[in-house]
Amino acid sequence: MDVLLDEFDINIIKELEKDGRMAYSAIATALKISNTMVHQRINRLIDQGIIIGIKPIINEKKIGFDWASFTGITLNKDQDSNRIIAELKNIPEITECYYVTGSFTLYIKIVAQDHEHMRKILYEKIDNIPGISKTDSIIELGCAFKRNVSL
Repeated sequence: MDVLLDEFDINIIKELEKDGRMAYSAIATALKISNTMVHQRINRLIDQGIIIGIKPIINEKKIGFDWASFTGITLNKDQDSNRIIAELKNIPEITECYYVTGSFTLYIKIVAQDHEHMRKILYEKIDNIPGISKTDSIIELGCAFKRNVSL
């Protein structure tokens, strides 16, 4: 179902992108609309699944996770993907997991403290999950940018 966003929705989202902790009253003041309207709009955007959460974005490097990889996973049987995804969710260093087409079934992002930590995640945790046939990793050297889609 396509959801149409009007100018008020878009402007509220843009304000939240600047600072997700911004008070509804501050958004209302900036947009010259009522606090009630902001509150109702944000609740509706959350209920519709357009806004899926307002949470901090952690800079992993600042807390000691200096290594990251993008890792493609090949499964023995694609039908096992739900079970394997459930096991991947139990590895806290895996921060993202995607279904993909092509050579892999899944594509994940892993963060690690150093190369030895990365090796342990790959060889002692991921490779020991039954049903995983192969992994192929690309080491991340830094994020040039990351953003939401433009509204």
